[in-house]
Amino acid sequence: MADDGRWIELGDGVYARRYSELDQTLGLIVATERCLVVDSGRDEVHGAEFAAAIRSVTSLPWDVVITHAHWDHFLGTAAFLPCPAWAHPRCREAIRTDTEAQRAEWARYYREQGKPNLATDLDAARVVLPTNDVPDRVDVDLGGRSVTLLHPGRGHTAGDVVVHVPDAGVVFAGDLVEQGAPPSVGEDAYPTEWPRTLNAVLALEPDVVVPGHGDPVDAAFVTRQRDELASQYGG
Repeated sequence: MADDGRWIELGDGVYARRYSELDQTLGLIVATERCLVVDSGRDEVHGAEFAAAIRSVTSLPWDVVITHAHWDHFLGTAAFLPCPAWAHPRCREAIRTDTEAQRAEWARYYREQGKPNLATDLDAARVVLPTNDVPDRVDVDLGGRSVTLLHPGRGHTAGDVVVHVPDAGVVFAGDLVEQGAPPSVGEDAYPTEWPRTLNAVLALEPDVVVPGHGDPVDAAFVTRQRDELASQYGG
């Protein structure tokens, strides 16, 4: 499936970029001195496309934040170097220990699906460990705009981070929220804690929530997804 990246403007200087492959959504927040990139993509080729698209919007230096330790959200980081890269400490550790198993699984999947170019790009992607910790909450001043990096609790993984842009009413939620498909509950998920984690996201009172996969949604959508998770798994 071709990369058909397209921007969705969510507010002044706040963007989501949509890709058909994996129905993925990445993010960009622009201020006066820096910009913040929300997830870096699934490999260096994808990351380079995203970086070039950002450069069509802004020439400001960037930070990168990784919402969680699944390959499609962080294996593009090398395309953005040098830069600070933020993540939860458990996310960094999972990137260090789990990437090669994820890479092997998904490269095999792409080859079986007749997408050898995607497998090759995935095989070639360098692993870049995050440099800056988000153990709980960090406020990042981008110049004229402060954004909050928040670990709201365990859910999709042990080290999920969301990005709150308070002046725009936007939260980038990573894969704590998915639109177009049910949330992915893998072996590294905490489904009984996930509803409480989404309560912390909803407590931010967002107007728009950007999922890691799918189109942006509102708080009512997140509430319904929380309730579905609670009904299925408890919590």
